[in-house]
Amino acid sequence: MKYKVIILYDAEDDIFDIYRYIFINDSKDKAEYVLGKIEEACLDLENLPERGHIPKELDWVGVSNYREIHFKPYRIIYEIESKKVYIHCVLDGRRDLQQLLERRLLR
Repeated sequence: MKYKVIILYDAEDDIFDIYRYIFINDSKDKAEYVLGKIEEACLDLENLPERGHIPKELDWVGVSNYREIHFKPYRIIYEIESKKVYIHCVLDGRRDLQQLLERRLLR
């Protein structure tokens, strides 16, 4: 049974920022490759979204309703509700994400 994947505005902004950064600092081809892989990973959540795991930064504070998958080094944070998957953010896993996740997801 398929789930509907919904990429929220914050996640769209994250994806655009990643694309723009790679475009400026590397190349258009690399930016488009990464964009395609992130979009593919997000859309693959329509099948078996439960396969992701709880982000450790949220697990530490007792929040277990979010999951994550990776297109390294990027972390795709999402929530499953009924038959919908809400993509909340796409973040660079090399950053310290504890405060960012708490601020963005727990507001």
